[in-house]
Amino acid sequence: MNENLKYMLHPWHGVDIGENAPEMLTAFIEIVPNDGVKYEVDKKSGWIKVDRPQLFSNIVPALYGFIPQTFCDVEVGKFCTEKTGRPDIKGDQDPMDILVLEEKNIQNGGILIQAIPIGGIRMIDKNEADDKIIAVMKDDAVYGRITDLSELNEAILNRLKHYFLTYKDMPGTGEKRKVEIASVYGKEEAYEVIRRSMVDYKNRFAV
Repeated sequence: MNENLKYMLHPWHGVDIGENAPEMLTAFIEIVPNDGVKYEVDKKSGWIKVDRPQLFSNIVPALYGFIPQTFCDVEVGKFCTEKTGRPDIKGDQDPMDILVLEEKNIQNGGILIQAIPIGGIRMIDKNEADDKIIAVMKDDAVYGRITDLSELNEAILNRLKHYFLTYKDMPGTGEKRKVEIASVYGKEEAYEVIRRSMVDYKNRFAV
């Protein structure tokens, strides 16, 4: 990064994913488990904005954000189709989502973390690939030794899956967003998803 820059770098486009990606990468964290509001980065300005209040008790069970310089488009959609046999899956036109497990109870979003991917959740939302990469924080005392999703406590994985299956539902209305989890996968497949999202980013933003 240029140390002479006078302005804050855009967290999506200006922050380097890391020279060792996808095995270890930089994650930008938008929301943390104690947030009562869902925040996300404003794609134009790079500032954190309020997406919506969390109206119900379902809160994200890990640090949640995205991987800089990634994009879910054609290649990510193709990979989802290859793995599921579902035709015409498209990327959701967002950066690649990431959940980072750590034991220190970080209180604030809007931060960068060095994360080690261990797997992912293959989620499909309205025929769009919406993968969630699962990672551990580098050097974390509790989670740092986990190298693959198969080593993760099943209760933690179920908590993550439950959040994404229900976080868009509106209790009392009878309305349910058609979101499904097609599968979960380990680190090697997570690496490929990330690589494809890096290609989609380069193709979309011509870098």
